[in-house]
Amino acid sequence: MQFLVIQRIVGLLLMIFSSTMLPPMVVSVIYLDGSFVSFFYAFAVTLITGIALWLPVKNQRQELRLRDGFLVVVMFWTVLGLFGAIPFILTEHPHLTLTDAVFESLSGLTTTGATVLQGIDQLPKSILYYRQQLQWLGGMGIIVLAVAIMPMLGIGGMQLYRAETPGPIKDSKLTPRITETAKALWYIYLTLTIACGIGYWLAGMDAFDALAHSFATVAIGGFSTHDASMGYFIDKPMVEAVAIVFMFISGVNFALHFTAWRTRNLRNYLFDSEFKTYLALMLFACVIVTSYLYYQGLFATHQETLIHSIFQVVSIGTTTGFTTHQYHLWPGFLPVMLLFTSFIGACAGSTGGGMKVIRFLLLLRQGMREIIRVIHPNAVIPIKVGGKAMPPRVVESVWGFFSAYVAAFVIIMLIMMMTGLDQITAFSAVAATMNNLGPGLGDVALNYASLESVAKWVLCFAMLLGRLEIFTLLVLLTPAFWRK
Repeated sequence: MQFLVIQRIVGLLLMIFSSTMLPPMVVSVIYLDGSFVSFFYAFAVTLITGIALWLPVKNQRQELRLRDGFLVVVMFWTVLGLFGAIPFILTEHPHLTLTDAVFESLSGLTTTGATVLQGIDQLPKSILYYRQQLQWLGGMGIIVLAVAIMPMLGIGGMQLYRAETPGPIKDSKLTPRITETAKALWYIYLTLTIACGIGYWLAGMDAFDALAHSFATVAIGGFSTHDASMGYFIDKPMVEAVAIVFMFISGVNFALHFTAWRTRNLRNYLFDSEFKTYLALMLFACVIVTSYLYYQGLFATHQETLIHSIFQVVSIGTTTGFTTHQYHLWPGFLPVMLLFTSFIGACAGSTGGGMKVIRFLLLLRQGMREIIRVIHPNAVIPIKVGGKAMPPRVVESVWGFFSAYVAAFVIIMLIMMMTGLDQITAFSAVAATMNNLGPGLGDVALNYASLESVAKWVLCFAMLLGRLEIFTLLVLLTPAFWRK
């Protein structure tokens, strides 16, 4: 393990991250909300710590090894999550405890969207902006790591995407150099954010809300500048329409966006197995929810029923977590069904959470193959995605991921129940954090403020576990990883 090289990278990360405190300082000056000093101290502490880590080892420039890569990826979120909590601790309002501040910071950076804050409408504008910015930066980090870095480590959903997709994705990079890959993804991410912000503004949001919600939408984060989330704009139906479009787009593999943009051909989407499954799942869920809500007569008009149904399906299904209506109070099986859609989540290589659509597709086809094998025991039946047979190693990795996911989920849920939570709250809290969704059911339907400190730290671990695709974090907990 090259600890000096890792120290240098962490120092650089902190120095770069310190600059993210500057925009909230500007917002604080514009709105005179009194939080300028808190962000200045956070900026100074983060920058000085970064320099202190980087300066002694600035000349350590060896190539990263496989093990170093795993550690750097994990520290990207843990270290930045801890330092990102400083403004929440220093500001007079909300002035969070260490536990709550770290929870809020990690929830933002991992684009989970679970919050411990109450009275969000009354918070300083700089804090509101900062929360949204954390999600936006985390979303960009997810894209670059998932598409450009994780494939080289042999982890993450993109290795599955590479296995079925011809062309530039096959070589782990969309363009010959990883810096060019990151730059291309950054342009796409930034373009979507600008377009989303303009869409919100034209739909009736003011400039601040439009910018803030565009950050959370494209990052599939779910933080809002209002307690009512998107329900605050209930009298502006076009806001919901804009959100639906950009949540759906952001749930698509960004490598696919890149390929479609570079070839100037939208048919790339239609030929992609994961995208077609993603679209089919969304449409299927929309039909069920709309039909049941119409049957129950929950809303006064057909238009209200349709827009709320589609919005909530796309929001929960992509693991964004915005709400326009308290879906946890919807009748019958709908709240639980929507929560289960978050287990599938968005596409690999997107800002969404969950197990990813490509894994769900492969698990489904593997199950179908086993049924056929019962009838024809000696048949050789390859699992095909996009007309190509999947290597056995890929199928094995999917089953390994699924078993590790289920085991981790059960253990964390039992720990949450040990803290005194009821079954519904414990189950939904773990599902909402491991899938990076945000809102749950029961006591965590609106926020996580009522949970004990131990439960919040456990859920912080669950957020990281889900964001880092399970194995990336679990591998660090094995003795074999640390042996020479």
